[in-house]
Amino acid sequence: MQLAYLYSRYPVVSQTFCDMEMLELERRDYNLLITSVHAPLTSLRHEHFARFRSPVIYAPPAPILRLWEKKTRETGRWPEAMIERHEHRYGPAFKSALRARNASYFAELFHQHGISHFHVHFANRAAHTAIFVKEISGIPFSITAHGQDFMSDLGHHELLREICMAAEFVAVETDYSRELLKQRCPEAAPKIHRVYNGLDLAHLPAPPRGPRPPGPVTILSVGRLIAFKGFEVLLEACAELDRRNFDFRCQIVGDGPLREKLEGLIAELKLRKRVELCGSLSQAEVYAKLRACDIFALASLVDTAGASDVFPTVIMEAMACAKPVVSTRVAGIPELVIDGLTGSLVPPGEWEEFAVALDKLVRDSDLRTRMGDAGRHRMETDFSITKTVEPLHELFSTHISAGITKHPAAAPAPGEKQTAYLIDCWPDETLPFLELELRALQRNKVPHIAFVLHPPLDSSFSRKAGDLATNFTFLPDPIVIEAEWQSNLPLVRELEAIWANQKQRPSSGIFLAQARAALILRRLFRAHNIGHVHATSSRTLLSALYLKRLLHVTVSAVIEPKPVVSESFIREALDQCIGGRSNDRELLARRGRGFLFDQTLDTPSVNDIGPWLSRKARVGWRGGRAFWREWSEQLVGWTRA
Repeated sequence: MQLAYLYSRYPVVSQTFCDMEMLELERRDYNLLITSVHAPLTSLRHEHFARFRSPVIYAPPAPILRLWEKKTRETGRWPEAMIERHEHRYGPAFKSALRARNASYFAELFHQHGISHFHVHFANRAAHTAIFVKEISGIPFSITAHGQDFMSDLGHHELLREICMAAEFVAVETDYSRELLKQRCPEAAPKIHRVYNGLDLAHLPAPPRGPRPPGPVTILSVGRLIAFKGFEVLLEACAELDRRNFDFRCQIVGDGPLREKLEGLIAELKLRKRVELCGSLSQAEVYAKLRACDIFALASLVDTAGASDVFPTVIMEAMACAKPVVSTRVAGIPELVIDGLTGSLVPPGEWEEFAVALDKLVRDSDLRTRMGDAGRHRMETDFSITKTVEPLHELFSTHISAGITKHPAAAPAPGEKQTAYLIDCWPDETLPFLELELRALQRNKVPHIAFVLHPPLDSSFSRKAGDLATNFTFLPDPIVIEAEWQSNLPLVRELEAIWANQKQRPSSGIFLAQARAALILRRLFRAHNIGHVHATSSRTLLSALYLKRLLHVTVSAVIEPKPVVSESFIREALDQCIGGRSNDRELLARRGRGFLFDQTLDTPSVNDIGPWLSRKARVGWRGGRAFWREWSEQLVGWTRA
């Protein structure tokens, strides 16, 4: 089943519930297309991220988005009337034209992938963008609203109502959220459904039984260091435990804007020997701390802006690790923690009562065990992702089938292999005839995708180059590339070893840039069924050779007149290529039939760029189109081999 997800920003380390949902759908043979308007703000990735079959596709750089707007206007699909209505109704702060610009790209992307329905997590900027995607493409969407997003983040009740009315259905994660959203959007009430978040318990087994190691009782809390997480309340409660001379320690995992303030409060309360701010950790590290702690505490409250936790996933994870929970009666938390059975719930903001609840658990190890066991049992019976995702699966099945009937999308592209063209940057003044080459591939119907490693910094495209650029795939934000690098350290070490053992090696700067590109391209190539890689320069040849090692694809290359690496390196590199082009006859000597002498690097074809340029040619050149046909046939042969 084809299904796309659209996020405002993805991934976000605190939103593992989104990951669990999508991984379960992939397990059920959904063919997901995961997309995001913005890149993440951190390179930290949870270990489960590597399990996704789909890469994350991000909106292209701003200059390319302006080209998408132009293209959408030319086809008569630009939603001018809707933009004007939204500008008038919601104001300039909601950036309706920008939402439409992003939507023009995703609308075409969804069409190309045969998407007949897409889903949005959070009633935020992505949900606003979704309205424009639907307006441009006719593809219907649904959303999951969580709480803080529609209560405060979106910032406009009328826009919320428009989003809910435009959606095919609206999922919310608790009964509390459902009632709240029904009050705000009564017209959409029949389409609002409660769908609990769930955990993948197969990857979170119950901790083994055994005696507790000696040492202080450990209290753990996890969350962003923001007001509604209630960490100040937790610290006041810890100060009270300290006054009662309990032997305990408290670890707080997470980061955020309140870190400095919390550090000051820890010092003021003389808790430096008791409390540790651990910073952000990966999911595996969080799970390790959950298994090792004795009590999980989260002092959630409602902040001055009305925002709060709704259904904290970390409480579920703590219960899955058989830990008793101390939390508050806020939003959907009572739907999760059963007071007196799986933990204790107290009024929000009351540090004295929070301290009393902690006191009972610190004193009584048997009570901790009973509540922890009850929590694990509740997760297994009610909150396993295989159970909680079922209502969402049923909704998708119904609406995707209806969407295919009402709004037929383009059939997915056939599964034939494609050629990847690696381009270092676009436009590139050092490769003046690359545009002609790409147009020749289009003319000769070579199945290919151009991957651009460095995006443009401005929108200075010619009219012709602009229409090419909307077909390019640009590498994502550097923080995404860095995350892929950090998440694949064994492969990183392998690439570093290849570089270190080369007799003629490029500079470390070139190596790092091209190796990082290769790792991110590795995931994209698998999604696009790439069978052959062509490097358009000596620089991108490095990435191509690393991809050959990682994916076992064939490689060809063009060597420009002034390469950035040494001639001896190029000779060794070409030995690993199945073919290529150069205007250096000595370099091509004794190479196979796949290597062509390329006069286009000096003298372009009359057939391709017109008589005005032919007058400048000093070397006779005929039959440019024949040359490109020969090159195209070679590419197709290598790709299909």
